Amino acid sequence: MAKTKAFKKSFTQYKSKKFVGVILTRDKTPVSILLLSAIVGILAGFVGTFFEIAVTWISETRTEWLKQEVGSAVPLWLTAILVSAALAFVGYYLVNRFAPEASGSGIPEIEGAMDDIRPVRWWRVIPVKFFGGLGALGSGMVLGREGPTVQMGGNIGRMVSDIFRLKDPDGRHSLLACGAAGGLTAAFNAPLAGIMFVVEEMRPHFRYNLLSIKAVIISSVMSTLVFRSIKGQDAVITMPQYNPPELHTLWLFLVLGLMFGIFGVTFNRLVTWAQDMFALIHRNERKRYLITGTVIGGVFGLLLIYLPELTGGGVELIPGATNGDYSISFLMILFLARIATTLICFGSGAPGGIFAPMLALGTLFGTFFGQFALYIDPSLPIEPGMFAIAGMGALFAATVRAPITGILLVIEMTNNYHLILPLIITTLGATIMAQLLGGQPIYTQLLHRTLKKAKLQRGDLPITTPVVKVKTDIDETKATTTESAISTELTDEHKPAKKVAGDYGEALNIKDDKT
Repeated sequence: MAKTKAFKKSFTQYKSKKFVGVILTRDKTPVSILLLSAIVGILAGFVGTFFEIAVTWISETRTEWLKQEVGSAVPLWLTAILVSAALAFVGYYLVNRFAPEASGSGIPEIEGAMDDIRPVRWWRVIPVKFFGGLGALGSGMVLGREGPTVQMGGNIGRMVSDIFRLKDPDGRHSLLACGAAGGLTAAFNAPLAGIMFVVEEMRPHFRYNLLSIKAVIISSVMSTLVFRSIKGQDAVITMPQYNPPELHTLWLFLVLGLMFGIFGVTFNRLVTWAQDMFALIHRNERKRYLITGTVIGGVFGLLLIYLPELTGGGVELIPGATNGDYSISFLMILFLARIATTLICFGSGAPGGIFAPMLALGTLFGTFFGQFALYIDPSLPIEPGMFAIAGMGALFAATVRAPITGILLVIEMTNNYHLILPLIITTLGATIMAQLLGGQPIYTQLLHRTLKKAKLQRGDLPITTPVVKVKTDIDETKATTTESAISTELTDEHKPAKKVAGDYGEALNIKDDKT
């Protein structure tokens, strides 16, 4: 018996040691990448948090300062126009003069960089996006801060890669994704949404492996710790906590989702249409670009005084809408008006995102839908605020085509975990309807448009180059190409591949003969 027990003990110890050894040998994750991802998350958290603080400070103190210091000497409306116009001018000028890639949301730029078809010039994008975004958002324009934080976060990831001279392509790609996740996390205090945004929305560009997943999670966690240590642990949006709706009312959420699927496809097309219209106005001239942006900023400065509901990202409207502060008719008017203001601001090329305006639109129409349902049948055991929350996730899912991210984002922002089932139903309905209608994700559309615009600005023409003969065992084949198909600017000097972009920028890796 003693020998048997001793044998079992020694065998168990041997198996334990062997198991640990196998785990250690199989886990090839470089510790350095994980440490760098933590650094990226911390930096992205600090930049994103202080960007949010600065935008809030400008927005909250501007009107009060005007009333107290200037309102008695100069007409308030005139001063509001001048101040907002000046702020907008700063944003547009910085972008146009120093970093054109910092215009708009910036998320398509990060997705293009993950595919190695867009350059990452962090030394100019980070300051331009930060201060240019402050000017644009501070002027009262209908823009969100999540686009700037994601782009700045991604650029921080590339900055860390360059500072530490990281040459591994997968490691550089992982840190770029880490920065994007950390930036979104800092924008909304939503770590799960930050992780899932990279994994789900950026799935065509994200390189799935154990290393990248670990790095993205670490970055989001560190960014969350930074945000909550500065801003606290409360949810970004203060809302009532709703109980789960009755099962027989869930069909209403499906109907709402289908309606948002139709609107999401329409909204995406309107965004690209607005950008095309402003492109005709700008004509690639700096003067036209700056004048247009300054005028838009001045108009929104005036709206800040008389119609503040039509200005800003719209997150501040969400609590009021869910609390029943707006009538059913005013909700629809506000919804339609903010569609127009969102298209004007985002389409003009201002450095700002579109997440927050979309969430506000989803809230307004969702609340309208809930109030209308109660108007038709007052006996329904529902609350309009439930549909406001579901509407946020549904419009996000329909436009961005990332339903899981939309669910997690809304839940973390509002702390309404009991509404996860209606959120799933609504976002699923919106996504299916958008797919049936043939709509494309908005950031994919924006990336395609950016790549086409870059080709036009280079003045590429379909000039045929000399014929290249390629010898094979069967026959000699002739291959021709066009000058416009070759991208001479490599975004990653460590890759031994030349990038060839197709009509929509699809990257083809062609190995060099020397490698």
